[in-house]
Amino acid sequence: MYYERSLSKAPVIELEEAVKELAETGKRVKVLWQEPDALTFVARGREYRSEFHINPSDEIMYMIKGQMNLHIRKEDGSEEIVVVPEGGLNFTPHGMPHSPRFPPDAFLLVSERVRREGEADRFQWYCPSCDALLHEETFVVSDYRADPVSKAYSNFFDSEEARTCGKCGNTMPRPEGV
Repeated sequence: MYYERSLSKAPVIELEEAVKELAETGKRVKVLWQEPDALTFVARGREYRSEFHINPSDEIMYMIKGQMNLHIRKEDGSEEIVVVPEGGLNFTPHGMPHSPRFPPDAFLLVSERVRREGEADRFQWYCPSCDALLHEETFVVSDYRADPVSKAYSNFFDSEEARTCGKCGNTMPRPEGV
């Protein structure tokens, strides 16, 4: 069920149907609609999520099912965890490095705007041993249905060089299921 723009329609989405579809298919993202100023999708948790996403758009996140630990990196570089319970709503401003972590049987509704010309999403991984920046992936996201998060993960975890810390030499292991 993907919304096609029409002035004669006002879409009504059954979230339970979107959740059921993701659970049954194993897919990670279901785009509900994607318009010039509005992008809304349901995401299923990734048990291996570890990167920080830097989005050029503000995000509103609603925890449909389960609980999310939203890791954020503050301006001073320190990390904080914001717990978003089932039914909880969160606002994450553009430019804030954040990492929504929740299990594959949990589901999140995300609403943001489509990227403008020249904007790019960034995905950053930090060394689990010394907290140095390990790697950054940058994507121009013109269509969220292409699942840029999965592509960023593949690029990172398929490269031992990207996963090896230049500061302390630690190599982040490649998790199962990526």
